[in-house]
Amino acid sequence: MADRRVVITGMGAISSLGQGLDANWTALAEGRSGIGRISRNIGEGDLHHYEGPAGVVASIDASALEARLGPRPLAHLDPLAAFSVVAGHEALVQAGLIDHKVLERRTALIWGCGSGGNQTMEESYARSFLKGAGNVHPLTIPKQMISAPVSHLSMLFGVQGPAFTVASACASSGHAIGEGLWMLRSGRADVAVVGGAEAALTYGSWLGWIALRAMADDACRPFSINRKGMVLGEGAAALVLETYEHAAARGAHIIAELSGYGATSDAHHITMPHGRGAEAAIRAAHEDAGIGLDTPVLISSHGTGTPLNDKVESAALRAVYGDSLAASRVIATKSSHGHLIGGAGALELVTGILALNHRIAPAVLNGLGADPDSAAPVVWETQDCPYDVLVSNSFAFGGLNAVLIAKKV
Repeated sequence: MADRRVVITGMGAISSLGQGLDANWTALAEGRSGIGRISRNIGEGDLHHYEGPAGVVASIDASALEARLGPRPLAHLDPLAAFSVVAGHEALVQAGLIDHKVLERRTALIWGCGSGGNQTMEESYARSFLKGAGNVHPLTIPKQMISAPVSHLSMLFGVQGPAFTVASACASSGHAIGEGLWMLRSGRADVAVVGGAEAALTYGSWLGWIALRAMADDACRPFSINRKGMVLGEGAAALVLETYEHAAARGAHIIAELSGYGATSDAHHITMPHGRGAEAAIRAAHEDAGIGLDTPVLISSHGTGTPLNDKVESAALRAVYGDSLAASRVIATKSSHGHLIGGAGALELVTGILALNHRIAPAVLNGLGADPDSAAPVVWETQDCPYDVLVSNSFAFGGLNAVLIAKKV
């Protein structure tokens, strides 16, 4: 059954660009950034203070969820799970699968997260270490566990098939989507709800990224000269995958086809990427999709804005595509919404598909000039997007790589 076609019939998103597909796409198409400057304290005083650029989800409108599920459907959820439920609900509504019988047995649910409920964990630590409390909230464990998002999606929407979380750092949701593709191809399910989320804008997480010297103190500038690093973001994105036969039988609107997936490991270093893994994953995705490497494509890059990552990724693109790369274009939407870590691959696949369907390639923001050491056909200004194929890259710490290919229909 490996030749079964898999299509996308629903998508959803929430990020610093806004809530919903329309808000996210409009901001990207208009070249607006969701990244602002945060200044936060943990506890009283300035001892536990953190400040800098970040892509923050300003608020959640739960009215659509409340109309369907009743009052306070997001109560007692860490933001990680709340973001996931919002994005998953939008995707299922768009697909027309809310309350559909297929959810009971023939639907898989695979979610990618780089870490668990950071806010919940930090609140429990602050209560104990700063206030001297001898106990924490009784729901601390259920709220902070990394599987909480997939559990709540399952419970709220009645998905009773295989449901689990994939955790592979920045490649988490890329892997989750790819494994969902293969679950449908193998015949284990007819529908898969896939995606990912992250909510790590907390003091402890912030200090960790600062200690790695991976964070920029000004802006995310992928592939640009004088780039300093990444900017953390938060949010979630979801996709509903279906076998073509199942989607066609129920007359579903098909948004795009998910046609290729490549996954590799660098086997090299815990934080330093190696181009061989990225190259192999891109080649594997093309082979899986049956799309030649000389085909002009839109590339949704991993594009973190860190000096080494962008250099290695651009070198991998040149090695794989050769002279054909000049006919393709590279976008890097982390410059607009920040790095969603485990949710990055899902959001960037969703926005890339929107770019294909709207025929617009959104600009990479904050550029100070192209870096000759990271040479690639980067979209520095919003332009027409005449491509029918999207290649979406996710390259994670530990050398864990996931590349997805989607086609316009």
